[in-house]
Amino acid sequence: MDKNFQEQFTGSIKFTPPLYKQRYQFIKDLVGKYKPKKVADLGCADCTLLWMLKFCSCIEVLAGLDVCASVMKEKMHRLSPLPGDYLQPAERSLTVTLHHGSVAHKDPCMLGFDLVTCIELIEHLEQSELKKFPEVVFGFMAPSLVVISTPNSEFNPLLPGVTLFRHPDHKFEWDRAQFQSWALETARRYDYSVEFTGVGHPPTGMENVGFCTQIGVFVRKSPQTSESAQSEKPTEAAYKTVFKAVYPSLKDEKYLQNAVVSEVIFTAQIIKQSLMDCLVSEHKEYNDDPTERKCKFQPSMNCFSEDLGKLVVEKSMEPFVNGNVVYIPLITIFSFPKVNRLCGTFEKLRKLIAGKVTLSSDGSAVMFNTEHENK
Repeated sequence: MDKNFQEQFTGSIKFTPPLYKQRYQFIKDLVGKYKPKKVADLGCADCTLLWMLKFCSCIEVLAGLDVCASVMKEKMHRLSPLPGDYLQPAERSLTVTLHHGSVAHKDPCMLGFDLVTCIELIEHLEQSELKKFPEVVFGFMAPSLVVISTPNSEFNPLLPGVTLFRHPDHKFEWDRAQFQSWALETARRYDYSVEFTGVGHPPTGMENVGFCTQIGVFVRKSPQTSESAQSEKPTEAAYKTVFKAVYPSLKDEKYLQNAVVSEVIFTAQIIKQSLMDCLVSEHKEYNDDPTERKCKFQPSMNCFSEDLGKLVVEKSMEPFVNGNVVYIPLITIFSFPKVNRLCGTFEKLRKLIAGKVTLSSDGSAVMFNTEHENK
């Protein structure tokens, strides 16, 4: 939460990368290890961690919560889809939501998350809020993983300019024994295990003070039953949603159809061009030596692999020309990896392009009229 605190200090202590980046990288590494689909960041502030996590391909739901709506609103535009996301929708779905509210209150929108992060949050809580915090996060939300980071007060004497706390809004700063005592008791009460680590190494010779930022990683020991979750569920929402973005995804039939149609047309155009080039070459060879017809359609190796080229010929899936019309068999197009991966089945390919691509009367081939190209 205190992203810029280390920049206030002068002297020998300087973290590379900056401490806040080390904390965020710790979370990214944890996401890479456990592959959570749903992640909530409590005390998300300017949404930097959420912005970094939206690029993690395993995550399908991101949620942020902060008591200060204005800070979220200032930077939340970074969480919106970009034009490129619409041009090339991802295979996964992704929804990002920001909520205004307190971690001392329960809201059903925060149920069902795999990972909950609380980065530099708890030291900002009033005593009454801190007392409610474990029940909200570990009892009610009950994710598989919880990560809590907080300043290690034993490191403070090494930070020039720090007298009491590192930030004027901090209500307390714990040493390692205090944090570990609170964390172990919380873990015991809600059936979690907890491991302690941190980021921000002390200078050589001062290792006894520990990390600048101490971190507790909580892992739930047993799955939460749907019955227990339901019994705790409040009937009214406590948070106000201030932002929501649903990213374009190939899991959405609309975006999938657009992607398939574009890929089919692109692939058919490549095959058609290879065929036309071959026919031109054949015509030239025929004129040079009418007794010899050498050319048979072969896909251009610049356009697709040699294996696919052989597949087209060996399975007699060759495109052909009839008058001014070029016919590209759908089965040939379906044999291309990207089309195959997008559709899964030949039947789905036919369904997705129906009415969007010009097909032969029996629906077996894509048709191109070359009359205008010959003029």
